[in-house]
Amino acid sequence: TGKELVARAIHDRSPRRDRPLVRVNCSAISAGLVESELFGHVRGAFTGATTARMGRFEVADGGTIFLDEIGDLPLEMQVKLLRVLQEREIEPVGSSRTRRVDVRVIAATNRNLEQEVAAGRFRADLYFRLNVVPIVMPPLREREGDIALLAEFFADRFAREFGKRIERIAPESLERLFAYSWPGNVRELSNVIERAVVLARGPELEIAPELLSQALGPARDAEPAAPRLSATDRSDAITLEENERRHIEETLERTDWVIEGERGSAAALGLSASTLRSRMKKLGVRRPPR
Repeated sequence: TGKELVARAIHDRSPRRDRPLVRVNCSAISAGLVESELFGHVRGAFTGATTARMGRFEVADGGTIFLDEIGDLPLEMQVKLLRVLQEREIEPVGSSRTRRVDVRVIAATNRNLEQEVAAGRFRADLYFRLNVVPIVMPPLREREGDIALLAEFFADRFAREFGKRIERIAPESLERLFAYSWPGNVRELSNVIERAVVLARGPELEIAPELLSQALGPARDAEPAAPRLSATDRSDAITLEENERRHIEETLERTDWVIEGERGSAAALGLSASTLRSRMKKLGVRRPPR
């Protein structure tokens, strides 16, 4: 839903903007490593700890730490996190000495933490400690006004990254974005715009219906921009990566797999040679043996 973008905006507009913003995905860290990841460890703290390691809280000292999916944090770690918030000090694994930290905490979750507290899966004291200024992030489909702003933001970012000149998004493409339901929220929008920029051949960015992930969700309106798929033909749906791969392969075939030069594939696609090679590597595009 754009949680990280909001966390970044809060950090960038705060007095801490010149200090680090450190993101931690609590659901992506195994239970046995959470404490070391957050608070660090000293050498010899456990098997494999051959060197001391600074934790995320210490890295973020003076700045902001963004704890994403806080609802997935194990109960035993919730107690230790609460202590850090109250005392403003950490104790690395294997150490008996504490270290002071000055960190602003932004936490996010897709769970209902009040229900988690009632079920005994989340500590009430930690919940109330964190729930000072709550910000509700509705799904992207409920924020139509944000779709155009985010699309333009991503178009500008990827145009710079891929060396393209994008001046605007085609009006019919914007309507197509408004009509789509965005089950993958902001990340899906970012992926769609990235591939549209890669495939763009002019200053007006066009987003073809096939770039929208048809198998993930229908459009919101009665007249969807991209046709809905039945259960029988979903296996034939062309994914975004497959569409991009085919486009690159067809261009390479037309140029006899020449990448550089005025008549090379990179120029035909409007990409730099290094960017094209990077996309080929990512998509697994290789010249077939003769």
